[in-house]
Amino acid sequence: MARRSSGITLQQLTYYIEVAAEGSISAAADLLYVSQPTMSAAMKDLEGRVGHALLLRSARGVTLTTDGVEFLGYARQVVEQVALLEQRYLGRPPSRRLLGVSTQHYSFAVDAMVRMVKASAAAEYEFSLRETRTWEIIEDVRTLRSELGILYRNDFNRNVIDKLLRDSGLAFRPLFVAEPHIFISRKNPLASRDHVTLDDLAHVPRLTFDQGANNSFYFAEEILSTLSSPQEIRVSDRATIFNLMIGLDGYTISTGIISDDLDPEIVAIPLDVDEHIEIGWIGHSAIPLTDQAQRYLAELRTVVSGFGVTLLG
Repeated sequence: MARRSSGITLQQLTYYIEVAAEGSISAAADLLYVSQPTMSAAMKDLEGRVGHALLLRSARGVTLTTDGVEFLGYARQVVEQVALLEQRYLGRPPSRRLLGVSTQHYSFAVDAMVRMVKASAAAEYEFSLRETRTWEIIEDVRTLRSELGILYRNDFNRNVIDKLLRDSGLAFRPLFVAEPHIFISRKNPLASRDHVTLDDLAHVPRLTFDQGANNSFYFAEEILSTLSSPQEIRVSDRATIFNLMIGLDGYTISTGIISDDLDPEIVAIPLDVDEHIEIGWIGHSAIPLTDQAQRYLAELRTVVSGFGVTLLG
């Protein structure tokens, strides 16, 4: 790289954030109404000023280097703080709110997003909430496609998840501990029980979330993933799994936290096993959270605190 020089500009940071979001210098240039050569030159100059390669360029676009991922986190902080200064002292309207969250299939994550959006003072906003596979959650946060990831760990998968997070420069921060429950239809014969055992579920269709090419037991979204079941269906989204609970009287294992507003036909019944589910958020170890990410986590804590779980941290 060229010798480091001084004077990173706010415009360069804005350009860089857009290039990272689009994965393309030309696409970012189009969105910001500048020429592609101008955008490309701005990125090369920025790399020269910081003394590190921030982008890996190819015929298919650009990806971020390890230094580029870390730099992006700080760039977002700076641009957000400038927007707040302009709003406070120059009378500018609230800036467009931006946040990306990737999560396992939890209704409380959706509830928190709903609360945050409703509480936002911004006239414009652009949030993303991706319910996706465990491996993809980690990749989304590693590459800063999402600032936060929401997933679970327990004694079975802890070592594997923690090593993968360390190797990706990420950290797991606990939010709460939940006792295992099954989710079933209100019409399921087991719905009247005050608890169920694994024997009760021996001939009930088990529903799990498909993990794609990374379908390791350690990446399963449900505890007890190594137990065999004579009737099992893998699905890719929460709407499908709920439809199968209703149509086939199937079950899945989760936290017991479910929204009556979002999922009125589904109930949670305690599962009598010696297990715990630790839910937490993941983020970059060396990058502070934006204010918007902190607001989301605050709403998440508010949502789950009403369900009798043990809040952590």
